[in-house]
Amino acid sequence: MLIKNGYVIDPKSGLEGNYDILTEGDVIVKIAKEIEAPKKGCRVIDAEGLLVAPGLVDVHVHFREPGFTQKEDISTGAAAAARGGFTTVVLMANTKPTVDNVDTLEYVLEKGKRTGIHVLTCANVTMGMQGKELVPMEELAGRGAAGFTDDGMPLLDEGLVRRAMEEAARLDLPISFHEEDPGYIVNNGINQGKVSANLGVEGSPREAEITMVERDLKLALETKADINIQHISTKEAVELVRQAKRKGSHIHAEAAPHHFSLTEEAVLEYGALAKMNPPLREEEDRQAIIRGLADGTIDLIATDHAPHTASEKAKPITEAPSGIIGLETALPLGITKLVDEGYLTMKQLLAKMTCNPAALYHLRAGYLAEGGPADLVLIDTAAETVFEKYASKASNTPFTGWRLKGRVKATICAGRVVYEEKERKDSI
Repeated sequence: MLIKNGYVIDPKSGLEGNYDILTEGDVIVKIAKEIEAPKKGCRVIDAEGLLVAPGLVDVHVHFREPGFTQKEDISTGAAAAARGGFTTVVLMANTKPTVDNVDTLEYVLEKGKRTGIHVLTCANVTMGMQGKELVPMEELAGRGAAGFTDDGMPLLDEGLVRRAMEEAARLDLPISFHEEDPGYIVNNGINQGKVSANLGVEGSPREAEITMVERDLKLALETKADINIQHISTKEAVELVRQAKRKGSHIHAEAAPHHFSLTEEAVLEYGALAKMNPPLREEEDRQAIIRGLADGTIDLIATDHAPHTASEKAKPITEAPSGIIGLETALPLGITKLVDEGYLTMKQLLAKMTCNPAALYHLRAGYLAEGGPADLVLIDTAAETVFEKYASKASNTPFTGWRLKGRVKATICAGRVVYEEKERKDSI
């Protein structure tokens, strides 16, 4: 395959400019200013006017399989990822059964191989996500676990967390943390503040996140484990990460697009479609997250793609589950809310969605280089998209109907086109 006339950005190497890219099989074989197409058997894609970037990498998604396939499954989740420009995803382990054993791990990985993209998964930190007994981390790592997390459940036992970090450090794999202390929370999914008061619910106070982030940063600095503070939501937690990163290079944090795009006010407009854990917070928190992205405190953008059925989200606000889908809207939100508003350059945005998450998980992904993986995304950064339909099985998002900048025109994974926009439309 030959991709011609595109504007190439590779954040890992710093390469930027007009280049052609030639792939053979699942590898990039040449990047040059001008490449002649081989005479036989080569598809040529004219990328004039398009940005050509590494395939996006999301290290925090929920595909709900096994156990909750009415919400999403590995096939539909992968289709949503491809449509959003993602060629590599790392699944969370809060399935049913949980990924605390080799059989479930291998089931997920085998189903992932049948999709068009690279589907990896974390294993759990604790058996059954009960927070009491560590999983056999070495065995699961040896069978292909990309990292460890009990995402969806906080880990409250400090001694157990320390042991988990020590083992993750020994195995040289990342360990990711959902930072919400339930002891502070009455009604999760909504920030404790003026909006929760307006709705007559207690909500989730910021202290629930702050206290656990503080504890886990301290433990990470002591154990030297590569940790990821997931879906950071408070200005105080951003500052704690900023200070910790000055002491240790193995501290990482991720922001979800909804946390840099929305505040708690969205709950009044969108109801349960704007309910998530941790919740949307105040404008000062949103701005702190953006500053953290701009100065490198927050080095990853991850969607926390969390599908639910329409009937679940239609329940009363205190009963509806938390979470929104995000794979298809993530890149346009990044372009619209971060690049177009002058907070990040396109290269900086792409770094947080390609080479940075790939580096944390030791993945051969997220970069463009001769001899590197033929995983690419072609983006029309000027085109607008109004999201109305989704490749995901679910549609639980407040961003339906938003006019956003940026449209994925094609996604190429392992040298194969896994998504291609057939027609130019105002809505998808």
